[in-house]
Amino acid sequence: FAKISRKSFANKIYLMDVAVIIINYNSSKYTLECINTVIEKTSEKIEYQIIVVDNNSTASEYKILEDNFPQLPNISLHRSIINTGFGGGNMFGAQFAKADYLLFLNNDAMLLNDCLGILLDFMKANPKVGVSTAQNFDENNKFVPSFDHNKGLRRLLFGRGFLEKNNPKLYPKRKKEYSEPVQANWINGAFLFFDSKAFAAVGGFDTNIFLYWEEMDICHRLKKLGYESWLVPDAKILHHQGVSTGTSKAMNRESYISYLYVLRKNYGFGKYQLIRIYLSIALLLKPKKWYLLPIILKSNNQTQSLKEKQKITF
Repeated sequence: FAKISRKSFANKIYLMDVAVIIINYNSSKYTLECINTVIEKTSEKIEYQIIVVDNNSTASEYKILEDNFPQLPNISLHRSIINTGFGGGNMFGAQFAKADYLLFLNNDAMLLNDCLGILLDFMKANPKVGVSTAQNFDENNKFVPSFDHNKGLRRLLFGRGFLEKNNPKLYPKRKKEYSEPVQANWINGAFLFFDSKAFAAVGGFDTNIFLYWEEMDICHRLKKLGYESWLVPDAKILHHQGVSTGTSKAMNRESYISYLYVLRKNYGFGKYQLIRIYLSIALLLKPKKWYLLPIILKSNNQTQSLKEKQKITF
């Protein structure tokens, strides 16, 4: 995937505190609401820009977004001629960012308080933190876990509960509602607040990944460079789950394709092969999931990704 030059970022003149990057894909209603919550909840002392990327929605959906888009100097709309997925869409938007910090915000995530101000203060006070996130709540105002543990062999074999009980420092409890910031392996992709320099240092999102597991990948790469990933629970968002992607067999296949790619890329061929064997055995015991076996067994499964099926639409 294309690397971002550290030098180009270092030489950039930052005009804003935060650039908020939002992807729209056939869900204009949520995108417009998301933009409004950023405007309404963000403190006037914060200088920010909002960059919306339409990831090749249908013509009718894009027209709704375009016709109702806020006409403000710090808010811009950019349309891609092809659906480039989560990482690709966010990287498309990042080129228009002129800020010290970057917030990649799902369009189905609504700010409940001054998240930008809270995270800006936290990141400035903690330069080792490369990325942070807000506490998630669902539509019924119920607490939702906002971070996770790397899905390696130990987690597959023993489960999250075992890891959290036996090594709470490395594996803090996911389902605990925290009142103080907590460090995690990787954090929720609905709200990713990066230090721009850290984001540049790792080259941004890997655009080989079309959907899913981008957070595990980029947080792992940040850690290798000495950066940390944190949940800051004072910042709060309402997250509507899966508005743009939904759930289907195609989405489940895509998740496995991305997961296996991230494993092979970051954790070595031996561990990748062991996990493939484990997943094959586990799926054989679940007939309803046999449709996933070709993904597990095929060594070059990225050829089956939805990314390969996208078409250019002007």
